[in-house]
Amino acid sequence: MSKSRRHFSNAPDPAKVVILCGGQGTRMREETEYRPKPLAEIGGRPILWHIMKGCAHFGLTRFILCLGYRGNMIKEYFLNYEAMNNDFTISLGSKSRVVHHGAHTEQDFNVTLLETGLDTMTGGRVKRTESYIDKDTFIVTYGDGVADVNLKELLRFHHAHGRLATVTTVKPFSRFGILDVDARGKVLSFAEKPQLNGWASAGFLVFNRRIFHYLTGDDCVLEQKPLERLAKEGELVAYRHEGFFYAMDTYREYRYLNELWANQEAPWKVWK
Repeated sequence: MSKSRRHFSNAPDPAKVVILCGGQGTRMREETEYRPKPLAEIGGRPILWHIMKGCAHFGLTRFILCLGYRGNMIKEYFLNYEAMNNDFTISLGSKSRVVHHGAHTEQDFNVTLLETGLDTMTGGRVKRTESYIDKDTFIVTYGDGVADVNLKELLRFHHAHGRLATVTTVKPFSRFGILDVDARGKVLSFAEKPQLNGWASAGFLVFNRRIFHYLTGDDCVLEQKPLERLAKEGELVAYRHEGFFYAMDTYREYRYLNELWANQEAPWKVWK
């Protein structure tokens, strides 16, 4: 069957969301010296929580978290989630028990916490999820970036194109002001952090489970040989996202996201 006609399924399967949470966040040591970057807080909640809430808004509530650096802290966060997000009554002594009161809004979340190694690369981390992926289609994203991507539309786009992989792309902005300077040093124009040409990956990749054949050992970098090979074979398509995306790579970016949240100007907050 030709690639132009091949479809892996007639309709989107309920997708699990794999979130890469294992990096050391070396450019954000002010926060990551003592905790993993996915637990860095925006408005008092970990950025990981924000990512998961955005996914849940589109009906995606089954998660696989690929742990690495200080992964035990992410485990503790979820193990203590009920107590820390509800009132509760505790009975002490030999008949100890805890009764939680009220109901937080994450009642239907299903979270698998998977140790994937301290130094494992992104492709190796995804490879280790293989036994937990029970449908043809799943999503992979990063534990340090927030966006208002419509994940239902993204999944429809992926299935409509019938390729093995879809990458969400955005128009990147320069981190610096750009000057047009003539030979004598005269500034002809200046643009503060202008939008650049081309498209950049924003995470939120959709894969058919055949992707696991493209992933090798722990040193496999997802964004290098696997995606390069998929592109060469015509198996990679791009979903163009015109909305908000922001990766929290530095302390300055961490502060910016907190300012947006504090001012009630957070575009990624698509949930009620």
